[in-house]
Amino acid sequence: MPLLNYDPHQRRYRLTLDFIKDRISKDQKILDLGSENEFSRILKEQGYHVVNTDFDLDRYPEKVASIDVDICTAFEIFEHLLNPLSVLEHLPGKRLFASVPLQLWFSSAYRSKSDPWDRHFHEFEDWQFDWLLNHAGWEIIRHDKWKNPTFKPGIRPLLRLVIPRWYIVEAVRKNSLPPS
Repeated sequence: MPLLNYDPHQRRYRLTLDFIKDRISKDQKILDLGSENEFSRILKEQGYHVVNTDFDLDRYPEKVASIDVDICTAFEIFEHLLNPLSVLEHLPGKRLFASVPLQLWFSSAYRSKSDPWDRHFHEFEDWQFDWLLNHAGWEIIRHDKWKNPTFKPGIRPLLRLVIPRWYIVEAVRKNSLPPS
């Protein structure tokens, strides 16, 4: 499916690519946490060098530390982990781009009944994700929020037009910040 298609299902990918494209050069190696997915394929099609993880991040968070990359990305990954702190502490590189779904007061956490890997253990408020990143040694230098419009009748779709659903950040390791 072409990236620039304005299909509502592709909106999140387009917004994510817009958020990162001027901040990551195509000669940098990217570790995209999780198995290969539609967005990591889009990044590759756009000319980025991307590697994915092929192991259980909850059980072996230290394995990410040995992967030689410049930048880490984690788009819609941390909500699936039981302990995202361990992974964040072990991430290689000095820059991180990550997005998470925001907790919605009018909707329960996502849970697929057929796929045990497709469930959210966490859905964050923005301050909670900021706190987690800070505690793991990352400092947010830029962030944004996006809505998830659905064009169906009903109260929830109406709320989705005005209440942000996703939160994305760019962060750097605290010890890699330039002196102030």
